[in-house]
Amino acid sequence: MSEPTEVDLFVIGGGSGGIATARRAASYGVKVALAEAKRIGGTCVNLGCVPKKVMWNTATHAEHLLDSEDYGFEHSKPKFNWKHIKDSRDAYITRLNGIYHRNLEGSKILELDGWASFIDSHTIRVATKEGERIFKAKKVLIATGGYPTMPKIPGIELAISSDGFFDLEQLPKRVALVGAGYIAVELAGILGTLGADTHLYIRYDTVLRKFDHNVVEVVMEELKNSGVKVHKHTKIQSLNKNESGTIDIVLQHQTDAGAETRTDTGFETAIFAVGRDPQIAINLQEAGVELDAHGFIKVDDWQNTSHPDIYAVGDVCGKALLTPVAIAAGRRLAERLYNNKPDSKLDYENIPTVIFTHPPIGTVGLTEHEAIEKYGKENIKVYTTSFSPMYHAVTKRKTKTYMKLVCLLPNEKVLGLHGIGLGLDEMVQGFSVAIKMGATKQDFDDTVAIHPTSSEEFVTMR
Repeated sequence: MSEPTEVDLFVIGGGSGGIATARRAASYGVKVALAEAKRIGGTCVNLGCVPKKVMWNTATHAEHLLDSEDYGFEHSKPKFNWKHIKDSRDAYITRLNGIYHRNLEGSKILELDGWASFIDSHTIRVATKEGERIFKAKKVLIATGGYPTMPKIPGIELAISSDGFFDLEQLPKRVALVGAGYIAVELAGILGTLGADTHLYIRYDTVLRKFDHNVVEVVMEELKNSGVKVHKHTKIQSLNKNESGTIDIVLQHQTDAGAETRTDTGFETAIFAVGRDPQIAINLQEAGVELDAHGFIKVDDWQNTSHPDIYAVGDVCGKALLTPVAIAAGRRLAERLYNNKPDSKLDYENIPTVIFTHPPIGTVGLTEHEAIEKYGKENIKVYTTSFSPMYHAVTKRKTKTYMKLVCLLPNEKVLGLHGIGLGLDEMVQGFSVAIKMGATKQDFDDTVAIHPTSSEEFVTMR
């Protein structure tokens, strides 16, 4: 065995969090090595946010085409070519992969294409195509992310995960989606809008149960309006391939009269999006890194693990599973470790997020229920508005916009801002700055509206 290569920081995982931490550390002269066994960029770039947004944009074009005649454009019904957008999307991702490789090289980071694992808390083994390499690291960052959960039920091999959605070579004519989280709801919206007969199976009576209840009501309404069939109170028991080559789904449906078993038939594709598990198959036991009850790496507010020289960021920690969170936490960690900023850490409160439903959801801060639970109903005041946006003034197709401000009495500090509607995905970032700074309802009222926009409703609510 060759002598180990010594580095200041070894990063396990070349996703958003790992790369952001590595590059920020390297900018301070730190000797950094980074290992990634799959495509550089991690889930977000290859199998998540980025390709998903391309497909959401594609579905949005389909909606605009439906509305175009109402805006005076005469045309024959256009044909949709799934292969064309898949090829263009995949080429775009490949370009992004190249940019990441060049950025790491430009930052003088040693990039390793291989699976990294612990030998001990400061020694890392990397299995590459060229052979095994050993590294001695003063500090180690774990940024390995996660992977889709697939339930252990008969016939699950007939289904694909949410990752597999991006390998589909054609638009399925009839598709079953299982899950009630944002990934399942986003994929259902994309497939349904593009013309697939889309069925969404959920265990309870609604999707997105952790989000504001009024926003979720609109989501359910818009799913129905877009043609997605939502099957509530269902639990998938097994999958079978029938004589025609399509998939039958055996499920348990809970009704007022009790549970009944039924079979839904004829699906070309079944997609499970029921959660994600942490990627922890890196010999953590050899490093003395502790896990929580759900298998995620235990970290404190500073991204410290149970070992003083090992840190973790991103989805592997199980908290706020969002790409910008991993990036922000990683950069702040690098500032603390290598730029003499001992107080540098991510504040996990008031993190804005968007769900790319049709129309999209934008949210930041506490929901109404969370605010009442924390402060008491008598101390909370809620402002809401609901309308059809001006885009639909001349269209037969309509979508709804709903907005809500959750405020804390007596000075009406804005604790939460929530909405669904056209443009919400681009509105919430700016408003989240105001909320992070402690804005009150009066601050919103004192801001002159931009007219005619949907966003002006947030500063004119009464």
